[in-house]
Amino acid sequence: MSNPVERTAEQNSALLAIDELIKFAFDKGLIKGADIDYGRNLLLKQFHFDEPYNPDVPAIHMVAQGQAAAEPQVMLDTLIDYAHSIGLLVENTDTYRDLMDAEIMGLLMARPSEVTGDFFDTLDREGIESATSEFYQLSINSNYIRMDRVSKNVYWKQPSAYGEMEITINLSKPEKSSAEIALAKLMPPPSYPKCQLCRENVGYAGRINHPARQNLRVIPLQLNGESWLFQYSPYVYYNEHCIVFHHDHVPMKLTKDTFRRLLDFVDEFPHYFLGSNADLPIVGGSILTHDHFQGGRHTFPIERATVEEVYGHNVHDDITLELVNWPMSVVRLRANNSSLLLNSANEIYEAWKSYSDAEVDILASTIQNGEPVRHNTVTPIVRRRDGQYEIDLVLRNNRTNEQYPDGIFHPHPEMHHLKRENIGLIEVMGLAILPGRLKEELDQIASILTGDIALLDMIRQQPNHPLAIHLLWIEHLVEAYGNDLDHDQATLTIQNEVGTKFAEILEHAGVYKRNDQGRKAFRRFVTRMNYHLKS
Repeated sequence: MSNPVERTAEQNSALLAIDELIKFAFDKGLIKGADIDYGRNLLLKQFHFDEPYNPDVPAIHMVAQGQAAAEPQVMLDTLIDYAHSIGLLVENTDTYRDLMDAEIMGLLMARPSEVTGDFFDTLDREGIESATSEFYQLSINSNYIRMDRVSKNVYWKQPSAYGEMEITINLSKPEKSSAEIALAKLMPPPSYPKCQLCRENVGYAGRINHPARQNLRVIPLQLNGESWLFQYSPYVYYNEHCIVFHHDHVPMKLTKDTFRRLLDFVDEFPHYFLGSNADLPIVGGSILTHDHFQGGRHTFPIERATVEEVYGHNVHDDITLELVNWPMSVVRLRANNSSLLLNSANEIYEAWKSYSDAEVDILASTIQNGEPVRHNTVTPIVRRRDGQYEIDLVLRNNRTNEQYPDGIFHPHPEMHHLKRENIGLIEVMGLAILPGRLKEELDQIASILTGDIALLDMIRQQPNHPLAIHLLWIEHLVEAYGNDLDHDQATLTIQNEVGTKFAEILEHAGVYKRNDQGRKAFRRFVTRMNYHLKS
């Protein structure tokens, strides 16, 4: 295949894509000069080529010529299309393309030990902010974080009684019901890797029901004297969205050690927050089978929310407790001393686990099959602010009843057309992660508000229509706003309605309701914990 004339157009395109991908990898620091020939040869073998596009041009000279691409997706798509044409791709679907995408980029990355070494070298020379920034960029450049998809997410800010909320419609992750999440904890684990958070994912080729991770790299950490690992989320719902996960496949469990780990992390990463999902089904996160935290470099709406009441401790002057103007029930503790904060947070958590107040429908446990089942837990969030340690304990309860079989303190049925997943850590903090299906559905609803009455009639007549789940809401929108809006008006109207509903969803998840009865009950819990109202 030495004569370019003998090649097909598809072969030439693929070979040129290999050269451009090598140029990209070198420019972004994925490979070094000594790796250029090596990386190119790996790609040639991957796609059954014996030689590059122009074997007479040295690879190092090829890299020096011209400007490298800003991102790798065009080259990757060219190579994957070629792989399909020669039978290397099983099916030309997103799932199989993603498997090959990670495989290609995995060939153009340093080994995990080298990435770890680079991280700690940068940490020693330039500090933790430079180290995380460099590692975050590596995760983007390696296409582990698919910014081409993240950039398609719909995002807007939503004014509310609690301050400005953030709303996203995520286009890269399927929606899960709370029943599916709870069932996952009961199902027997897969053999290898046991879940998508296990350390064995690094370099894993993936399969049809498990993503490829050849381009994943992680950094080892010590939290509370234990081995943990640090990586970035491939979905990056917010800036530098990271995941910190246990070295071993152990289930989520909130204890005093959880708070120690969170505080240890913000000591080492003072520019990041770190939080944990609650450890019970319905109020927990999507993965309860592997202990993990989520953090990053982002100021969430909950952090900007105003403080309603300030309490002092009857014994410890250095601890401040605040009740936050938030739709969910937030106890915020602040202190200069992390040990004092640790003990104070744990004291409140332990008290909450066994606390009941039937007047406001809070029961700490119930008897099921003759055994007590706990319902109270918290969603903790730790950050450094104004020289102090700060922890938000968001009180949670996962009880169900006949009226609310999905959860009493969970999105109620009238909200399920927009959101029925668990309200996890990220949404607790005021960033809505709404299912990708909504993008097209909301666009169609907007067309009704701009005059598409035929579509509305079709929805009314067809119970199985994809928009039938929204029918009551659509009728409300038409009654409230009419059907002669222009496109921009319709879009803004629907966004405002969705954002307002998100604030209501968080109110549903709040254990103490935002009324006089709820506020009095919230104060009862706080004051029995040895705190007194200051202002």
